[in-house]
Amino acid sequence: MNQPHPDPVVDYHDVVKTFGAGATEVRALNGVSLSVRAGEFTAIMGPSGCGKSTLLHLGGGLELPTAGSVRFDGHDLAAIGPSRLAEIRRRHLGYVFQSLNLVSSLTALENVMLPMELDGLSVRDARAHAIEALAQVGIEQQLDRHPDSFSGGQQQRIAIARAVVGERKVLFADEPTGALDTLTADQVVEVLAGLTDRGVAVVMVTHEPRFASWADRVVFLRDGKVVDESVAAGSGVSR
Repeated sequence: MNQPHPDPVVDYHDVVKTFGAGATEVRALNGVSLSVRAGEFTAIMGPSGCGKSTLLHLGGGLELPTAGSVRFDGHDLAAIGPSRLAEIRRRHLGYVFQSLNLVSSLTALENVMLPMELDGLSVRDARAHAIEALAQVGIEQQLDRHPDSFSGGQQQRIAIARAVVGERKVLFADEPTGALDTLTADQVVEVLAGLTDRGVAVVMVTHEPRFASWADRVVFLRDGKVVDESVAAGSGVSR
């Protein structure tokens, strides 16, 4: 296991997230505090509806908390303004959805190049970074093919490469193995675990204990609260 950086990359402090109002209000998160460190693999587990995906959405800046704070590298995501928040999401935060959201009209290489090109990087540099990211997840050939010509596991690897290309510091993965067969799912989780060697913090939602066993620690949610936490022996992770 890696020795994570002592300072949190993402820090949730007493986070509350509600949806709706009045009689229809739903409290998805209820006072969650959690720190995520560089080079750390964190698995999030719990029953359906306990707030797992909401936790990832807030950490990735896709939503903002109702109360409390979510900080990235010490910056409160709710206080930095929409343009700066968008910049942080583009450059430093990666997100892998179960549905992948690959652009079917683009090739594998173009899908991975896309976020860098949107950020103003030259085509030449974006291409070089994209090829490197795809190689790191085991996709090194036929990069000019479109996503639907790859297997489900290969498509997931392309999505992971797109999520971590460049200088991304955190990867949020929401049930990335849900639609995969057992062997392919094991390979994808192995790829995620390997990203921590580069110092990437990986936060993965999963229902499967065998996938969570790859993590440096497992955080258990229930009814929007952290109810337990398990740290792997020798991981160097402090509670």
